[in-house]
Amino acid sequence: MSEPIIAKGASKPLGAYPHAKTVGNLVFLSGIGPRRSVDNSIPGLELDADGNIIKYDFEAECHAVFANVKAVLEASGSSWNRMVDVTVFLTNIKRDFDVYNRIYGDYFKDVQPARTTIEVSRLPAPMAIELKVTASLLDVEHSRSQD
Repeated sequence: MSEPIIAKGASKPLGAYPHAKTVGNLVFLSGIGPRRSVDNSIPGLELDADGNIIKYDFEAECHAVFANVKAVLEASGSSWNRMVDVTVFLTNIKRDFDVYNRIYGDYFKDVQPARTTIEVSRLPAPMAIELKVTASLLDVEHSRSQD
């Protein structure tokens, strides 16, 4: 089994788990959210005194979660273009899916991993999006030509 991977360029995990682990030719990312690496804050989020969401910026969260995924992939020895599967968790698919899908299309137009999008009632922090990613450690096109 591989050593746990903790990426310095991504926010700290919220529990006793690594950002990722590698097995064979694959890297498996734990759920990655939009929290900033410097202070664990969520971009565009405003909470009231009781911790309830007053306002959030879903576009800013999308950009931040993609930046965190990229940082973890690179720390794992993989890269953005080696993603093979993405599971997306949204807390309000009706409200946020169209915006998410538009931004996702910009980031993933050349990658085209398999994707599943799921609505969840909540995430471990007051965020609206989290990604779970599987990627290859080798160039997928190169490994296909070897078969």
